[in-house]
Amino acid sequence: MRLALQLDSTSPHPSVDVALVQEAERLGYGVVWTSEAYGADAVTRLAWIGALTSKIMLGTSIMQIPGRSPANTAMTAITLDALSDGRLILGLGTSGPQVAEGWHGVRFGKPLGVTREYITIVRKILARKEPVSFQGKFFRLPYDGPDATGLGKPLRSTSHGRADLPIYLAAIGPKNLELAGEIADGVIPYLVSPEHIDVLTRPLQAGFAKAGGGKDFSRFDLVVGVPVVPGDDVQACRDKCKPAIALYVGGMGARKQNFYNANMRRCGYEEAAEKIQNLYLDGKKDLATAAVPDTYVDEVALCGPKARIRDRFQRYKKIPVGTLTLRRPELATVRLMAEIAL
Repeated sequence: MRLALQLDSTSPHPSVDVALVQEAERLGYGVVWTSEAYGADAVTRLAWIGALTSKIMLGTSIMQIPGRSPANTAMTAITLDALSDGRLILGLGTSGPQVAEGWHGVRFGKPLGVTREYITIVRKILARKEPVSFQGKFFRLPYDGPDATGLGKPLRSTSHGRADLPIYLAAIGPKNLELAGEIADGVIPYLVSPEHIDVLTRPLQAGFAKAGGGKDFSRFDLVVGVPVVPGDDVQACRDKCKPAIALYVGGMGARKQNFYNANMRRCGYEEAAEKIQNLYLDGKKDLATAAVPDTYVDEVALCGPKARIRDRFQRYKKIPVGTLTLRRPELATVRLMAEIAL
């Protein structure tokens, strides 16, 4: 298991805590992740970090599929990977309909089919075996639809990328997890409970079976994001985790389509998930936060004194975690987890 850190992407003024990343690299952390929603992009910050580090892997968690053509994503990946001496992990995801349609102006449609075709095209571009042509349901290269000029032709990237550049998929729902197990090199879920890890591993293993070739967790990176809040008062530490959990479970999606809410239900918290969502969507965010059960926080986060965090960290050693990611950590937390886990 390697340690990683997830940088904040929600600040109104995009920035990078370079000193934090450099200290994580010195301590032996394996990956630094950046993400994007509808503000700062993921790639620019990684390029900045890559220029100021030398060993730590640079991961996108995620680059949004609706925001870029497959070719644009491949071009970006080839460039950043080359400039960083092969340190890129390309994490992709569809986001949700609110962002896809509301921000990018792209039909959300059939995310599983879109993702499969998108990754297929990216891999073709990276492989450079031949000029890329693709005739799918969602993507066609060259484009031959309405208003096509007929002048497009298959092209091969002039830049040479890595055919084996790792591609991860952000996923939390069963069908998307199965797709990740089948076509990706790793998966990036959030709000993962070791006590209910079968919610993830069952669909991933179904995907491994579809991929064939004996694919298993020894050749697949399960990336688990964990809020870590150290402190003497366990309850106070739990309470610091609750607003973010309430946001994801209650407000990250629509009432009838929230992947994190559905995941909480699959972990046995149906009543709490419904209550949190109803309160959050009714504008009662404080009450939604208060409705997050302490037991759920303890399942998906590490809270409390050092000894308690050390003890509860052992749960992650019993599940097939490849990368344990600290979400938005402070310097003291980065050092604490290095002492506990590395």
